Amino acid sequence: MARTALIVNFMINTYDHDDADLLLPSVRACLPAVSRLLAHARRCDVPVTYVNDNFGQWRSHHGEILETALRGPHADLVRAVAPDETSLFVVKARHSAFYETPLSYLIRQESVDHVVLCGQVTEQCVLYSALDAHIRHLKVTVPRDAVATGSRPVECQAAS
Repeated sequence: MARTALIVNFMINTYDHDDADLLLPSVRACLPAVSRLLAHARRCDVPVTYVNDNFGQWRSHHGEILETALRGPHADLVRAVAPDETSLFVVKARHSAFYETPLSYLIRQESVDHVVLCGQVTEQCVLYSALDAHIRHLKVTVPRDAVATGSRPVECQAAS
């Protein structure tokens, strides 16, 4: 039986990193869409998996990662999209949600053939996760309004 899963990428965050100032406005802008996706997934019994860095704390677990982020200066951003008791949580070490994590196994166990990716950072974690989902023959959807970017906007100018 085919099924969709929602993957929430790197939204449990302390924003204590070099590119946070560039990222924060984009995170605030995408929060309503991520919240809507989460609410819809939970209403429709769509599996939700959070995939998150552990910020180099290799002995931490998902509860500790969440608690640390909720104690930080941007707890409002985390609280708005925090995992509930039915959510799964996968800790990752690199950009992709799939790279050396149990996510592929979890998706197979849930008979998932379509993943919806949301979160941050579009040009890193979301991109690599989308590519890795694609090579696993999964259908991939990335809602444009539900991803945050840490890049400066590029202004295009017409050639004279």
